[in-house]
Amino acid sequence: MEEQIERLADMIVHSKRVVVFTGAGISTESGIPDFRGPGGIWEKYDPADFTLQRFLSSPEARKKHWEFYLSGGFGQDVKPNLAHYAVAELFNIGKVKCVITQNVDNLHQQAGVPEDVVMELHGNMKWVKCLGCGKRTPLEEIVEWAKAENLDDPRCPECQGILKPDAVFFGESLPERVLSDATNYSSNCDLFIVIGSTLVVTPAAFMPQYAVQSGARLVIINIGSTPMDRQATMLVEARAGEFMVKVVEKVKEKTDRK
Repeated sequence: MEEQIERLADMIVHSKRVVVFTGAGISTESGIPDFRGPGGIWEKYDPADFTLQRFLSSPEARKKHWEFYLSGGFGQDVKPNLAHYAVAELFNIGKVKCVITQNVDNLHQQAGVPEDVVMELHGNMKWVKCLGCGKRTPLEEIVEWAKAENLDDPRCPECQGILKPDAVFFGESLPERVLSDATNYSSNCDLFIVIGSTLVVTPAAFMPQYAVQSGARLVIINIGSTPMDRQATMLVEARAGEFMVKVVEKVKEKTDRK
């Protein structure tokens, strides 16, 4: 592992346009379960109830959603872990140009990466949007209000519109502007670092392909294999937090020497 830490640090130091791409594996170290893994959310809930069509058309489906949120099932109190802080530190020292994430947990922003630098392909579960008037409210506020009022399908207090978490549901298109920006960053980077993603969910999984096609080096830090392993310059099978903290330390050492 020491050799891999040294090698990745060298790559980061000598790169000018680094993109970091993160998936569920970076946030499991904060206690958020992987949706698809053992003990994940899909073992407890039917994914069919999490489609946009079901959410809009079925009060019962919406109640299942709110049962999940009101019980704290998404982990509203989780905090960034060492890997999130390491990515933020690489941004702060000027090495990372953007963070593209499949996650909806807001942890990169909490760790210190500016909002306009984080490309959230699947939205952000920390916010709730009214589908009637468009008002956005922190999920935490809606949860507290719904509990106080004993509501199992809360509606917008302004217009009585349906309240939907501001994440991308099954059957819903990814935010067009975010997808366009992420594609542009991926196609113009010189180093693309994947942390904690199996790279099977599209179109998010196209991002490392765009990077490789444009000549960038690809580093994959993940427990388990991915479809892009053969195209990677380096594969690291390790816990992201411990590994990335050491990489940042090495980057700082090498940068100070220059």
